Amino acid sequence: MITTKYFNYKQIFNLAGVHLIWLTAWCSLVAVVYYFFQWEWMIIPWVPLALIGTAEAFYVGFKNNQAYDRLWEARKIWGGIVNSSRSFVSMLYAFNTEQGDQQNLEEIRKKITYRHIAWLYQFREQLLVPTEWEHISLKRHIGALNVKRHRLIKAGFPDYSRTPIFLHKYLSTEEFTLQSSYRNFATYLNAQQAKDINALKNDGVISDFNQTQLQACLNQFYDFQGQAERIKKFPSPRQFASTAFVFNVILIMLLPLGLVNEFAKLGHWGIWTSIPFCVVIGWIYIVMELVGDYTENPFGGLMFDIPMLSICRTIEIDLLQMMGEENLPEPIASKNGVLV
Repeated sequence: MITTKYFNYKQIFNLAGVHLIWLTAWCSLVAVVYYFFQWEWMIIPWVPLALIGTAEAFYVGFKNNQAYDRLWEARKIWGGIVNSSRSFVSMLYAFNTEQGDQQNLEEIRKKITYRHIAWLYQFREQLLVPTEWEHISLKRHIGALNVKRHRLIKAGFPDYSRTPIFLHKYLSTEEFTLQSSYRNFATYLNAQQAKDINALKNDGVISDFNQTQLQACLNQFYDFQGQAERIKKFPSPRQFASTAFVFNVILIMLLPLGLVNEFAKLGHWGIWTSIPFCVVIGWIYIVMELVGDYTENPFGGLMFDIPMLSICRTIEIDLLQMMGEENLPEPIASKNGVLV
């Protein structure tokens, strides 16, 4: 997540600066050919170009709205996890019938709370596994560029890739060794929570009503997990995303062919003036396309994502304080305008 007040020039050029190179080359080529060869046949009227640009603006706007909806839904999911986690542990420590086996009650509470913290980090780690349609999975230059961005973020946040350490800290050795045996280890951890809570009810430590409330919280975690996995595993429909990209390319290819003739009416110097204006207009459409393209995946491990590590750490601190522990980890702070 970008934490600066504005999307500064460094972040903008990190996102779309490379496109200025080929865009400038293409616009300059058209201006050179028009100036030296006077190929009138290559010029297209401005009116149809304006219509194409208007249609593309609506199309990109629709795509960006859908991408923002996916991002905001992901943020609401993790906000719900924060609230439900606090409720779950507060009820766990409040419910007690003062009957049954009280001797190991504190150990069981601690075990369940620790397992929930492990579930948070494991769930985050599963969401960061790239799918084939994400930017980091692309081939050649674009994929390599995003892999580099991903590595820079990991290097800036030491806790970014320490999930195995967190799991070993908060899980028993037996449960930790089972990680490789389950394709969805987060689901397994939540299932174990239900078994332990049901055991507390069977031992008479908590009432049936208490067990129902705690299980309702666990069901919410299942819901949140399923909602986030839906966003992760179902991309924005390719027929919308791909056609918006194709139309953008067509518009940018035609743009200098329409602009150079309009600027030529100002004189010979106007032909060269068309180059910077053409670059600026084309680059604006490219940036609009890229903003929607990167926003549609809020779990990609890049600077545009939901700050899951920061949220996990916030929950971890809150739950440990509820348990009365004093040795608390430090919150995750943003670095270079990015929070992960």
